[in-house]
Amino acid sequence: MLLGVDVGGTFTDAVLLDDGAVHTAKVPTTPGEESKGVMAAIEAVIAEAAADPADVELFSHGMTVGTNALLEERGARTALIATRGFADLLEIARQDRPSLYHLCAPKPTPLIAPELKFEAAERTGPEGIVEPLAAGEPERLAAALADAGAESVAICLLFSYLDPTHECRLAEFLRERLPDLHVSASHEVLPRFREYERASTTAIDAYLSPLLGRYLGRLTEATAAAGLPAPQVMLSSGGVAPAGEAARAGAWSVLSGPAGGAVGAGLLARLSGDGNALGFDMGGTSCDVCVVEDGAVRRTDSRSIDGRPIQLPTVDVHTVGAGGGSIGWRDQGGALRVGPRSAGAVPGPACYGRGGAEPTVTDANLLLGNLAADSTLAGGVALDAEAAERAVGALAKELGLDPLDTAAGIVRVANQEMVRALRVVTVERGVDPRRFALLPFGGAGPMHAAAIAAELGIDRLLCPRAGGVLSAFGLCASDRRRDTARTVMLSGDDLTAERIAAAVSDLRNSVDGPKSADIERFSARQQRGLAEARAEVVYGMRYAGQAFELPVPGDPDPDPADLIAGFEEAHEDRYGHRDPDGSVVLVDIRLALVIDGPEPRPAAAGDGTLEESSRNVRFDDEWVETPVLRGDPEAGRTAAGPVVFELPEATLVLPPSWSAEVDEFGTITAARSPPEAR
Repeated sequence: MLLGVDVGGTFTDAVLLDDGAVHTAKVPTTPGEESKGVMAAIEAVIAEAAADPADVELFSHGMTVGTNALLEERGARTALIATRGFADLLEIARQDRPSLYHLCAPKPTPLIAPELKFEAAERTGPEGIVEPLAAGEPERLAAALADAGAESVAICLLFSYLDPTHECRLAEFLRERLPDLHVSASHEVLPRFREYERASTTAIDAYLSPLLGRYLGRLTEATAAAGLPAPQVMLSSGGVAPAGEAARAGAWSVLSGPAGGAVGAGLLARLSGDGNALGFDMGGTSCDVCVVEDGAVRRTDSRSIDGRPIQLPTVDVHTVGAGGGSIGWRDQGGALRVGPRSAGAVPGPACYGRGGAEPTVTDANLLLGNLAADSTLAGGVALDAEAAERAVGALAKELGLDPLDTAAGIVRVANQEMVRALRVVTVERGVDPRRFALLPFGGAGPMHAAAIAAELGIDRLLCPRAGGVLSAFGLCASDRRRDTARTVMLSGDDLTAERIAAAVSDLRNSVDGPKSADIERFSARQQRGLAEARAEVVYGMRYAGQAFELPVPGDPDPDPADLIAGFEEAHEDRYGHRDPDGSVVLVDIRLALVIDGPEPRPAAAGDGTLEESSRNVRFDDEWVETPVLRGDPEAGRTAAGPVVFELPEATLVLPPSWSAEVDEFGTITAARSPPEAR
């Protein structure tokens, strides 16, 4: 049995896979005490499966605890130790403006208070130590940290990625002298050049790790008491790691939640499509989008969260504040806006009947007929149409519009936010979205998918049967993964096969990879025949004089000529040209040790026991009597739009000009008719 639990902003989802059978549960998230919602979801799904907790072999967990703590600025009281004269590195940053034409736009609030910035009397340069660490510095800094009441400290000294001698001395001393103090050292977190990004990543790691440690500690205790295995935590890179390891490295799991959905999207794209899809995860609070090519999710080596860079491997997911709980409002100019503020889990949309009074996307969908007033959403939420009418009506009065026009406007504005997000990961990066199928999931995604696909010129949809809990499903399929990277700066005569192979070997030796005992334990439990950890290597390359590098996948023992050819091809693909006379620089090497995870298959399609009805649904400002199919459709079932599929965890709305067919896994594959037939 494989168990996956994903904590979202509104709901906590659980999936239990048992020899091909898929059991699901959805419960409201418990903000501030997320572990309670996790255990409630586990109890619900185990009860639904009539299973014994002791039979669960692997428990994978995705969360938003770190992301929310960073956005809400409620992490640990964190200090910074920098080289003397460089304590203001985080404030100076890159000296660029958050908004090009808004000269007074504020930068993010520093995570480290001025009184918690300390300078170390030392200096390391690119050639080695310039000024030794002064005698008594470790003792002085330890006393200052204790007096300041710091819970955590980030150590980021100049050029420590080349020579970490001073950082090692400080980190070892502080860990011994102040055992309750969390220590994040930049040579351990991110041994790469670019001082600001390295300092920012290390500071975020120190800021989040104590909070995650407490949360994962509580969750581990709760799962042990329930007879469950210790959680494996989804990392931002799309692999899982033991809870203890994730707790010590908070920056690595900032995108834990969205990563599970991206892995699930990749799995479904391989099973029900040609492996090429745009993942579109619309939950209650936000919308996450990603690109799946040849069955694999794109990855990137850096992200910015609320204006703060994190230069660590992550799945390439872009997020906007447009979810089912996103609130519609009137701005100062009288325009209708939607999000990023959300009704969340508490109180939730007005139609949930839990005290919410502001109009949300879910309320608008209810009024437009996309949701049925007499239906019960996943998680046992009964809808209150009158409450939705009151909430949307109040906004309509402010705007001077009809309530139904206001509801339609809310949906259109939310759709445009999500279209913009998909363009960020496709058009703005040279990817033609029309080559892909749109794969909507999350509780709200399938309701909006057809309109968004039409806006982007996409003619295919893949709607998973368990789309409402696909992120939790993806957690069950995740690899064990450890990532690291190092700056090497090789060019000209130094760019040799021997130098590259030696650097890769050093990197592999520096990674405390999955132990053979772990491999044996996972093989025995999952009976999946997991192989020895394999190495995935990506080389960061650029032309001499360029500021940024491009990723070039390669072998651990590559031919430099092949690497250069791969870089020039990537450069031409990205920028439209290559420089035959340009000198190529190998800037850094990224290495991941991976143990392949299980490849679970969704349950077979339903038996076709459907409750058929109809209701009025508004399409393009016209009300259309639309067939409604509630339940699990059987394989081979076809339907022509307009039609509404009310699946157990999500609702798929297809307008006229769309047709649908159900495949063997219960995935609804939909196609839009060509222009001449519309």
